[in-house]
Amino acid sequence: MSAEKAPDAAAAPEVAKRRFAPKLMIIAGVTTALLAGVGGAAVWLWPTGPDPAALAAKVARKEARRAAALAAASAAQAASAVAAEPAESPVAADSAPDDAHSAHNAPPAQEAAPALAAHDPAPPAARADTHAAKAAAEPAAAASLDRLQRRLGEVLGGKGRIDASRPGELHLTARQGGVVPVRHGSPAAADLHAATPASGHAEAAPHKAARAAHWSYSGLGGPQAWGKLKPEFKQCAIGQRQSPIDIRDGIALDLEPVQFDYQPSAFSVIDNGHTVQVNVAPGNSIEVNGKRFALLQFHFHRPSEERVNGRQFEMDAHLVHKDGEGRLAVVAVLLERGAAQPLLQTVWNNLPLEKNEEVAARAQIDLVQLLPTDRRYYTFMGSLTTPPCSEGVLWLVMQQPVTLSAQQLDIFSRLYPMNARPIQQASGRIIKQSN
Repeated sequence: MSAEKAPDAAAAPEVAKRRFAPKLMIIAGVTTALLAGVGGAAVWLWPTGPDPAALAAKVARKEARRAAALAAASAAQAASAVAAEPAESPVAADSAPDDAHSAHNAPPAQEAAPALAAHDPAPPAARADTHAAKAAAEPAAAASLDRLQRRLGEVLGGKGRIDASRPGELHLTARQGGVVPVRHGSPAAADLHAATPASGHAEAAPHKAARAAHWSYSGLGGPQAWGKLKPEFKQCAIGQRQSPIDIRDGIALDLEPVQFDYQPSAFSVIDNGHTVQVNVAPGNSIEVNGKRFALLQFHFHRPSEERVNGRQFEMDAHLVHKDGEGRLAVVAVLLERGAAQPLLQTVWNNLPLEKNEEVAARAQIDLVQLLPTDRRYYTFMGSLTTPPCSEGVLWLVMQQPVTLSAQQLDIFSRLYPMNARPIQQASGRIIKQSN
């Protein structure tokens, strides 16, 4: 019988090592593969973090577009608000410039950017994009400002002045004299702004003020507005003894006749823009109620300003006199169509070619030719029939009309088809008439 030899105890560890080596290699390979897969998944699931510079540029461009949109919307809203207010409203005139100012000066894109852009400034490329976006927004805001200015000019009409001398701003000044339209950015805007007083109210140019206060017989400067054109014209509106009047219910009395002391005289003719006026050399006068009045000038109205029991005549002549104390007396001669008037023809022969150009005649006139043969008259207290409508004027209206030819009437009508003030209220004044 043979016995099996037992393994050597010293060789046991080496045998165990050879037995487990393949298993360890397999485990290491599997572990490496797992780690590689997990790493790939991590790379796929968690990419690299955002680029702060790119994010800042994107946010800046977005805010620039938003600022431009807000500017256009604010300008449109301001224009709509102004259009909805009355032209005289000071609120519309005052608030519109503020709206336009805030719209044009919207916050820049850099100020609106989030904290990320503030802590991590954009690179030069991003800043260039931001400036380009802001530059693109400025023309839109300027166009909106121009549209707002034009709309304000339409709404305000003559109630204020628009000053666009400073870029991005519109300043409105309300006033009674009228509006001076200024285009945004025009050279005239700077001149107007320089001429504006420190108070902010524009002073109207002298020629504009004169036109605004100029009186006429029709339109905005017509008789209904005379009392409001200038403070010194207020009697035209509030006076209680205004002329002309419709002469009715006169008290018949034995009045002293008017003493006419008229002599052949040199004269000159001027078309003053309201009538044809004849200036007469000194030496002609009248005497009434013991007072002497020197003749200054006479002029014409068509149709007659005075009426007698409602009847109006083709024309009348007013001969204006003044005494030593400055009081006025006016002799009115009524003119109706008929035979030619010699004195009138002499005046027409010397009519000037231009308005406000006085022409000295080489001939003389005898004012007795203009008077009727019947010297009876109506008398009452009244006023001048043109501004300033001063009262305290003694009126002497001849009862008998004097004739003029159709041709003579046509000559004056071509110059002044109507230059008569409407009839005023008699207001209970006393009217006397010669028996």
